[in-house]
Amino acid sequence: MHERVLFGAAYYNEYQPDDRLEQDLDLMAAAKFSVIRVGESVWSTWEPENGRFDLDWLQPVLDGAHARGIAVLLGTPTYAVPPWLARLYPEIAGERKTGQPIGWGARQEVDFTHPGFRFHAERVIRKIVERYAGHPAVIGFQVDNEPGNELLHNHGVFQRFVDSLRHRYGDVQTLNDEWGLVYWSHRLSDWADLWTPDGNVQPQYDVAWRQFQADQTTEFIGWQADIVREYKRPDQFVTTCISYERPAMADDELIRRLDVTAGNPYYAMQDGLLHPQTEPASQGWTTNGTWALYLSADRMYSSQQRPFLVTETNAQSIGYPWDNRPAYDGQWRQAAWALVSRGASMIEYWHWHTLHFGAETYWGGVLPHNGRPGRTYQEIARIGAELEAAGSLMTGLTPDSDVTMLYSLPSKWLMQKYPPLSHEDGSPDRQSYQGLFDPFYRGAFDAGLQVRILHASQFTGSVQDHPVLVVPGLYLADDELLAQLVAYAEAGGHLVVGPRTGYADREARARTDVQPAGLAAAAGVSYDEYSNLTTDLRVLGFGDGAVATRWIDGLQVDDADVLATYDHPHFGRWPAVTTRACGDGRITYVGTVPSPALAVALFRWIRPSPAGDLPGSVTVTSATTADGRRLRFVHNWSWDEVSLDLDAQARDVLGDVVVDGKLDLGPWDVRVLLDQ
Repeated sequence: MHERVLFGAAYYNEYQPDDRLEQDLDLMAAAKFSVIRVGESVWSTWEPENGRFDLDWLQPVLDGAHARGIAVLLGTPTYAVPPWLARLYPEIAGERKTGQPIGWGARQEVDFTHPGFRFHAERVIRKIVERYAGHPAVIGFQVDNEPGNELLHNHGVFQRFVDSLRHRYGDVQTLNDEWGLVYWSHRLSDWADLWTPDGNVQPQYDVAWRQFQADQTTEFIGWQADIVREYKRPDQFVTTCISYERPAMADDELIRRLDVTAGNPYYAMQDGLLHPQTEPASQGWTTNGTWALYLSADRMYSSQQRPFLVTETNAQSIGYPWDNRPAYDGQWRQAAWALVSRGASMIEYWHWHTLHFGAETYWGGVLPHNGRPGRTYQEIARIGAELEAAGSLMTGLTPDSDVTMLYSLPSKWLMQKYPPLSHEDGSPDRQSYQGLFDPFYRGAFDAGLQVRILHASQFTGSVQDHPVLVVPGLYLADDELLAQLVAYAEAGGHLVVGPRTGYADREARARTDVQPAGLAAAAGVSYDEYSNLTTDLRVLGFGDGAVATRWIDGLQVDDADVLATYDHPHFGRWPAVTTRACGDGRITYVGTVPSPALAVALFRWIRPSPAGDLPGSVTVTSATTADGRRLRFVHNWSWDEVSLDLDAQARDVLGDVVVDGKLDLGPWDVRVLLDQ
């Protein structure tokens, strides 16, 4: 465990238009930086041409960092292929469609499974790691970067996919039966009959194809990690930087080949952090809304159910030349402490110096284009000082949770191609899984509850660890998992089931059971029809403002209590929310996608907030320190000054003062309280 939460930025001295290494490192030290990330983007600098290596250019950076007590995370450069390699081996180009190579000029355009690429990648990895593994500044290695960016359609990749099916199913007849290939005359007579994925519309094929692609990414990253481990010291770790929306990546599987989770939560600044959020906002590779920032942190914790590293997050504006929204004063502090509260053991910004060239010229760094410290630097330096003062108290935190949510990557993948939800214009919503999952997370967050996210593969059925378990959108589920959910409720847990859960098995075959499959009898409800909603419907039973959105399961009550109904001449025949005792626990069924007001009311009924009534802009999250002490992180996400009463005396870690009775927070303020 490190003595403090690591704090710093990605640093690329090789990108600077003039020599400013010493000045940069001095500024970092003054801002209390303790780590920088280097080296992962410049294969063509490490190996300017085939077989000619230049390994010494990084030495001054590492030496200078070490002299100032700044540690280094060293990256392998395999995600950005040098032009000479593309020129000499054009066959390594990745294909997004069969036979159509991706054009060169960006990054991650390579078929990383190709033996030619692997030869050169291994050679440069070994050269770099052998050269610098012994340097005292290097505390760990990042292999590759944001893996899983492409679903590769190359011939060799497809042939390995066919081999994987042959090993899994044994013969084509079994595959025909399992995938239902009698449909539309798709029965195979030989493995050579399997069509490429470009025109595929069979869901069973798509489930296998997406899992195979994720497996390739896991193998590639694990292969690199194993090479690095041949050289690294016992005190050094291996990770990669995860972008959680990459299409060919399963984070819970990938992290098993690494030592620690690392990811890059980017978020909308300025009014994107107002809480509560008044208008719904779309989510993409950047999140929008305070609740969504916490969701990204909880997703990172979920990969390994352990503290994680933030390898990239906003310094200034992040994105495009037409979207420049650097944070308001205080928002950098708020975001950093929010991430720490949910388990971040490192905060690194993207990046130190705003670039003067390239595709990311307007991805703002800690320093602006002129290289002079400004408002961003001063705000971030304040965080560095606070983290240094907090020291080891903030390392190895275990975030509290009031509610657990079950996450299903296979269901998410399938819904990207076969989405159950639509946009307002009737077009398919490729983010349907998020459209089912996120409203429940947001409802819990806005109700003042903390959420722990579990991958379905991580669920053990423990009621003690997870007294409330929320399961929306679990479309793909095997019999064992459905039985586990019922057993969980019978053992005393409160199971909350949302739409599209349990409808299909792991092969994406719609079940012949009464829906919700495996859960209907225990929940006391069933349905045999469902409907998309083109307009929101008022829901009766959970207060004013509660509405149903996007979807309705036509629930028929067998043996359950009705908590809410729809105010509609047709849909009013079906309940919106039901509940039923199940053994020592309970199953609550939510037959729609709840609006924010409905979701908040639902969670306040399920479990009152431990923090009690708070001003609307205030959130309180909590965690247990490595030595068993209790921390509370109090945020005010607004322009208004607020005050709240404390139930016990506490020490304000950031101000090193004792707070007794009343806590005052300024605009965009955050306090960290240690219970006395």
